[in-house]
Amino acid sequence: MLPGVTDRPDIVVTALSTTPVKGLRVVGTQAVTLDDSGAPDDRRFYLVDERGWMVNGKNIGDLSTIVAGYDHATRALALTFGDGCIVTGTVELGDPIDTRFFSRPARAQPVLGAFSGALAEHAGRPLRLVESVGRAAVDRGRRGGVSLISQASLTALARAAGAEAVDARRFRMLVQIDGVAPHEEDAWIGARVRVGEALVRFGGHVGRCLITSRHPESGIVDLPTLDVIRGYRRGVDATEPLPFGVYGEVVEPGRVAVGDPVRLES
Repeated sequence: MLPGVTDRPDIVVTALSTTPVKGLRVVGTQAVTLDDSGAPDDRRFYLVDERGWMVNGKNIGDLSTIVAGYDHATRALALTFGDGCIVTGTVELGDPIDTRFFSRPARAQPVLGAFSGALAEHAGRPLRLVESVGRAAVDRGRRGGVSLISQASLTALARAAGAEAVDARRFRMLVQIDGVAPHEEDAWIGARVRVGEALVRFGGHVGRCLITSRHPESGIVDLPTLDVIRGYRRGVDATEPLPFGVYGEVVEPGRVAVGDPVRLES
């Protein structure tokens, strides 16, 4: 058994958070069914600027004021803006275009209808809503289809920041767990862990960026998360700078629900 990785019945899933549009507010859900790319509709869509480069909440903070809902069966998408305005419609796609997803080239199809116009008006700059071709719009593709953080790590960060608590939604993680020590999930890198019915092999740390300093609903910068992580996580042997949480790939698909056990498989 790897150091720090335990097989205890008290380790459980306490929250699941997704958004169908990368950059918009993450919302809690009671269950997801993971396939080999992660949660199928999580970050299915993303936003690009006039150059075709992906933009997210790091670039435009108040994207967090928008909540997206998506029905896989009917392809119905709804965007609810902070002022109560709702834009809805069935997803229809244009011809594929070339985009840049972070530093990588990526093919995507523009989503037709009123969505892009409403998002551009809200942001005060040109934006286009697109659907990724062949993969979900998660940062690390299939190898990062699952991201995970523990409540104990969030509590440790809050203590280091002198805050009463830190909202997990800042970190936009798919799975939140409880029942482990602070940052015990670091030791899961390289391990295969059963999360609910799914089996996940964790591959590395999630390195953090400016978006975590923004309030998860208003998008306003209100907590110096990067400075705090840099200070109290200094010296950690990590796969990425400013490590907070871990990511992995789905080895065996399955359903994961709030309250499900989490245990080492091998």
